[in-house]
Amino acid sequence: MSKHVIVGSGPVGSSVARLLAERGESVRIVTRSGTGPEHPLIERISADATDADRLTGLTRDAATLYNCANPKYTQWEALWPPLAGAMLTAAQRTGAVLAITGNLYVYGPVPGGRMTEDSPLAATGRKGRVRIKMWQDALASGVRTVEVRGSDYIGAGAASLFSQVLLPAIAKGRAAWMPGDVDAPHTFTYTGDMARALVTLAADERALGRAWHVPSVPAISVRALADRYFALTGTKPVPIRQLPRFVMRTAGTVVPMARELAEMDYQFYAPFFMDSSLTERTFGLTATDLDVSLAEVAADAQATLARTM
Repeated sequence: MSKHVIVGSGPVGSSVARLLAERGESVRIVTRSGTGPEHPLIERISADATDADRLTGLTRDAATLYNCANPKYTQWEALWPPLAGAMLTAAQRTGAVLAITGNLYVYGPVPGGRMTEDSPLAATGRKGRVRIKMWQDALASGVRTVEVRGSDYIGAGAASLFSQVLLPAIAKGRAAWMPGDVDAPHTFTYTGDMARALVTLAADERALGRAWHVPSVPAISVRALADRYFALTGTKPVPIRQLPRFVMRTAGTVVPMARELAEMDYQFYAPFFMDSSLTERTFGLTATDLDVSLAEVAADAQATLARTM
């Protein structure tokens, strides 16, 4: 029975833990709060993952160290370097495979909007540069590593414009004001597919030493995605409207989160395609049907509503 260490217990980290535990693998989840899914094979540890010595001790004899952390979005430049550095050190000291949950920030704006694993790491924004350095440091370290990149998440508990703007608007019966072109095609990644890709690729020698894209459903516009959600759930539709681009950028002068979102808004004002065909051909992975992920979102929204009533 292999042992695995996961840093982070968000939607992806928890999904990875459950997948591994259901296979009979021993899992240790490391978070500051000691949270994570409950399972006889899942051990939840409260620890500071930036402490390289502590993390090394927790990773002893582990086959894989999964980086599923999600630092505060407004503080990436300060929080990611020590966290990624500690995980890299732990992997170096223990020989564990370092499996990194990645995203598309590393590419920056791409002409035509289509990204493959061979697209240049051309990001110039602050968050893109942080992610580029994390990956380049991992490659240069000599550890056995793989980065699995996904687009904006769909799934229970996933933080995205879809969940943070559309779902509250539905609950209030009001128009959903989305930053971005609501009719531009955009790739969305199911958190369950990200977890399956991480687990599969971390265990396959062919995957190591490079980045791969998570199999994801064909690109769909935010408006079409919302319509699909309304039809699937029987929810009364609310208007989907485009927030003028200047609004978020103006708000960003005083609101930290608005500033961070404005930096990345190019992803939603033009077509945004993630090509995952290489991963699909190489490892035989496929994307989960969109209705499955949307049904999961709906069930999570209902559960959340029930808890707050």
